Amino acid sequence: MSNKESKSPSPKVRLRVVYEDPDVIVMMAPNEEELKNILLDLLRDKPMTVKELHSILSGIASEDKIRRALSSLSEQGQVMILPDGRYRIIGV
Repeated sequence: MSNKESKSPSPKVRLRVVYEDPDVIVMMAPNEEELKNILLDLLRDKPMTVKELHSILSGIASEDKIRRALSSLSEQGQVMILPDGRYRIIGV
């Protein structure tokens, strides 16, 4: 891929390619800030639970990492948890 990014499980999830050949593509896992941005992008479409987010990001981020990132986003006032356990962006 010319821009060194590749499609991931979701079109909104872009990861850096560190190695690519005809048989395998190796991508860099997102750091904490990148994960927060990915979560915000995913939550723009609809509110989701941690399990729903993890099903999209499986192999990229653990449920614990997703929970920590959501907690941080919540503390920053960017997301909120709904009574049914789904997270949504505040103001959307």
